[in-house]
Amino acid sequence: MTTNATAEASPEQETADSRPPAEKMVIIAASGDLDKAWPTLILATTGAAYGMDVTVFFTFWGLGVLKRPDSGITGEDWRQKLLSVFDRGTTEHLQLSRMNFGGMGARMMKDLADDNQVASVQELLQLAQDMGVHLWPCQMTMDLMGLSNEDLIEGLDKPAGAGSAISLMKTASISLFI
Repeated sequence: MTTNATAEASPEQETADSRPPAEKMVIIAASGDLDKAWPTLILATTGAAYGMDVTVFFTFWGLGVLKRPDSGITGEDWRQKLLSVFDRGTTEHLQLSRMNFGGMGARMMKDLADDNQVASVQELLQLAQDMGVHLWPCQMTMDLMGLSNEDLIEGLDKPAGAGSAISLMKTASISLFI
């Protein structure tokens, strides 16, 4: 009986050093709507659960998902302050992109999610952080909207620019724009 000396090692025998680098997933979160924040974070946490190195780049209205609930009126310029009044951001104040009905649609969706044991956006955001998903706030959007690091939740990666997101997307297996 002959044996193959070049047989592959079983998964149990592999060491961390011999494993290939994790596949990368990059999600551009450009919307602050509830029905877009949910899939963004569901996909991010699912990718992380599959062992992927996941980064979510929050830009423009998507950055509101990362605002602290107690951030209040932000910005120095009257236009920035007005933006923060009309779009409070935070996971608690997200609206639906369609059929919002003055907030009633968002409330109905949240109730349906509760009834069907679907994690809330806030729970998914915390889970993403716990799973090591990289959450990148867009520096240019922060400047444009007058937001500081203190206005955002804790535990985020350092703010980055579009160039950093593009560089990462060039090496990613999966790139999504939501």
